Order: sequence, then C-alpha cells, then structure tokens
Amino acid sequence: MNAITSHSALQGLSNQHLDALEEETIYILRETAASFERPTILFSGGKDSLVLLKCAEKAFGVGRIPFPLLMIDTGHNFKEVTDFRDSRAKELGAELIVRSVEDSMARGTVRLSHPGESRNAHQSVTLLEAI
Repeated sequence: MNAITSHSALQGLSNQHLDALEEETIYILRETAASFERPTILFSGGKDSLVLLKCAEKAFGVGRIPFPLLMIDTGHNFKEVTDFRDSRAKELGAELIVRSVEDSMARGTVRLSHPGESRNAHQSVTLLEAI
C-alpha cells in the first residue's frame, strides 16, 4: 500500500465507533460508582489504564473521581512510569493505592520458585490482599 492509497483510504473513516465506545465506558464508570460500595480502577500507568483514567476524568471531572486508583507493583517498572503514574494521579486529585508483590513476598504469601521468576503471575495474590 503506498502513501496515496493509504491517505485516500483514511478520508472516509470517522471516529463514530470510538465515540460510542467512549460513551459506553463513561456510562459503565458512572453506574459502577453508583452501584458498588468500594470500586477501584486498576491503574499501572500503561496505555490501557491511561485510556480508562481519561474516561473516568470525562465521567466525573478532575478532583471528582469517586474511587481510588489501585496499582499492583511487581517491582519491575521503570522509575519514569511510576513517576508518571504518581504525577497523573496527583493532577487529577485521585487517591492512589500502591501494593507491591515485594511486600507479599516479605509476608510469605508469594513465593517465587527461583529468583529470576517473573512476578507478573503472582500479582493476583497481591491484588486479593489489597481488596
């Protein structure tokens, strides 16, 4: 596909489908806030959770997100990612809860089979401890 073909193919596209998905997400976030006692948004600072956080911002407004952001830290994140996560939560006035797999390991609820094992598979233990 050359540049001319790809440009002309894009001219007929619209954001209608994306707008509908955003509206549905905002509706679900508002219904969740109204229906559940202690909801939270899992927030890692990655692309998926940033999109969800943006929808929450649109649903409730800055400083008005009615539930906390929860991050399960594997200990393998770049400092820039966790710094961005912290600054974004602060900008929005959102409560940020961070729980770490390292702490679960210290308590003995997570045991790695060898020191180099990925902690990703063990995040669910830390998540259950957090909730």
